[in-house]
Amino acid sequence: MLVRDAKRLIFVAPLLIFAYLGLRLYFDQSALPSGLGGWIESTFSSKANGISDKSSPGYNPFDTLATNSRPSPPSTSTFPGPDLPSSFETFGPGDFEPSSAYNEVYSVSTKDRKYFAIKFGDKQAMNPNIIPHPILENTWIIVAQQFNGPNEPHAFFTELVCNAAFLDDVLQCIDPPTVLPIAATVGDKCDGDLAFFAINTGPHDARVFFGPKVPYTVYGSNSLHTCFGQWVQDLRALVPWGLDMIKQDQFRLGTELQRPLPYNAVEKNWFIFWDREEQAYAHYEVAPKRVFAKLSDDGSAGLDIAPLASVNDDKCMAKYMPKVAPKLESVHQATNSLAITLCNRADPTCVQTDANTFIFTIFQHKTYYDFHSVYWPYVMVFEQRAPFELYGISQKPIYIHGRETLSETQSQMFYVVSMSWKSRVQRYHGFLDDVLFLAFGVEDERSGGIDIVARDIFQGLGLCSDS
Repeated sequence: MLVRDAKRLIFVAPLLIFAYLGLRLYFDQSALPSGLGGWIESTFSSKANGISDKSSPGYNPFDTLATNSRPSPPSTSTFPGPDLPSSFETFGPGDFEPSSAYNEVYSVSTKDRKYFAIKFGDKQAMNPNIIPHPILENTWIIVAQQFNGPNEPHAFFTELVCNAAFLDDVLQCIDPPTVLPIAATVGDKCDGDLAFFAINTGPHDARVFFGPKVPYTVYGSNSLHTCFGQWVQDLRALVPWGLDMIKQDQFRLGTELQRPLPYNAVEKNWFIFWDREEQAYAHYEVAPKRVFAKLSDDGSAGLDIAPLASVNDDKCMAKYMPKVAPKLESVHQATNSLAITLCNRADPTCVQTDANTFIFTIFQHKTYYDFHSVYWPYVMVFEQRAPFELYGISQKPIYIHGRETLSETQSQMFYVVSMSWKSRVQRYHGFLDDVLFLAFGVEDERSGGIDIVARDIFQGLGLCSDS
């Protein structure tokens, strides 16, 4: 018996190690040599988002936004901003003033105004999500990908979940984290260089977020339509949610999201958004062209709507989207979506209307120099009615206070994954003076988050009506 089991182990172990390394190399391209990383990036790169406007020409509501109630401390960082030439060799400290390179945001709650760590007990986790607990005050549900270290290679992937609260400026589990019970999926379309995906078991890089009424998770898993796809499920079926009077059968079980053809071999980073009638749509790509379509309850998708917005969007993206070098750089989607009314909740004259309420998301400009990935987040805003034209795009990337510089040309890798309103009474919609959580992975090893006033990430928004 022992001999037979040993023979099985000799055969199976290399396969598991090969599958684990293959999945890690794909989802963490920072571990790849530059040549191989560039080839994968160019072959299977994720795509991004877009933007539009219906306001009066030349009117920018963000020009008169009040700044944070506490003055932002001066930045001491000298890291040159994004949109640099493909070679950094001629740039050094101080070549770019931080204020002109990016939009630095600060925590409204931590003592030093830096981002806070997110801890899952004794487990290591990355790419986190935060949503308010439905019942408990000052408590949040946190979800993140369990980190499989180099000493534990396997093809099983899990999302950790727990109820969490703040202690000493750390958002940490109240009880030991458990595994989010997302069912594994199967597929038969992973061939050739992607054959290792067939051995994958479990979800990748889940996004956890609120729709207009219900919380959801979108995650990557083996696909019925391509090699690796995107799935969605009502989060209330996966965690103890308590009594909820909202009955909804949509996505009660894990449901594969579909897209207008053609599929990429590996699909990542899709997000769902809702129009003013709460009809769901899926947004698949942001660059070089937007792609989005209406969703049905079974996960099927309608026709690509983006061409109907292309006249506006092409002009807007040409002016405001970050410029991407032909190699080792890309632009792709990053977070879920939320809706925002562009005035302050505290203002008695602020009334939510179709004219002042939009959908927003965060996309990222990725660079991969010196064998290290760096991501720069930007906000994209678009209308909440078809054809969902772009309204505006950040002219500068967001820089999260506390992010460290590693060298004259490298910053820490912060990968913004998700966003949510901090308040327990909010779901999908908010106002400029509401507090917003951004959650992100740090160097593909640990988790962090920051709570900011929402208006802070809209500073310097370039309006499509000005393009």
